[in-house]
Amino acid sequence: MKGYRWYDVVVAFFVATLIVSNIIAAKLVHIAGMVLPAAVILFPITYILGDVLTEVYGYARARRAIWTGFAANALAVIAIAVGGWLPPAPFWNLGVYPGPEQAQQAYDALLGFTPRLLAASFTAYLVGEFLNAWVLAKLKVRTRGRYLWLRTIGSTIVGQGADAAVFISLAFWGVLPAGALGQAILSQWGFKVAYEALATPLTYWVVNALKRAEGVDVYDWRTDFRPWAFRS
Repeated sequence: MKGYRWYDVVVAFFVATLIVSNIIAAKLVHIAGMVLPAAVILFPITYILGDVLTEVYGYARARRAIWTGFAANALAVIAIAVGGWLPPAPFWNLGVYPGPEQAQQAYDALLGFTPRLLAASFTAYLVGEFLNAWVLAKLKVRTRGRYLWLRTIGSTIVGQGADAAVFISLAFWGVLPAGALGQAILSQWGFKVAYEALATPLTYWVVNALKRAEGVDVYDWRTDFRPWAFRS
């Protein structure tokens, strides 16, 4: 694979954004009448970076980034779980709790993951990111590289819609009533699509700057689009 100067940098930001988003997702926030996980301030950036990777370097390299993010997030989850299982020091209290038992409960509450939430998160990530990259790559070929705004927003509508639907359904089916599930899906979907639309000028700037710097503008005419295929 041809080496590129900025590819690894973009992937590093993609992975870091994904991991941090999953950590801060434990907090729920109230924005414009919607209850959303705090990760909404950062997680949509993974889709913007996914768009940049697919648009500049092509689907095959975006696929590598998606799997890299998946592996890094899995490592973070394992490390957090092991840290939670290790016995706390007798004097550990995070500076605010009476003792280690309460500090351990706070650690588990904020950083712990149930198997159901983990399965929902990982599944939604893979479905959403691969759909996002696939739609953008296909639209680029269909439009012959025109209308970048259509490709970025269109791919986000599909990818983020799938991400929200899969995660909310798998994580909260049977816990929330059907109406609340639908409202949660639409709220997250609408917020993230709006986020992407507002970031379109920045996306244009980054894409054009990278194309000039790297001297590349990949079109996926004959790419193998299977998520598990690691050769273009």
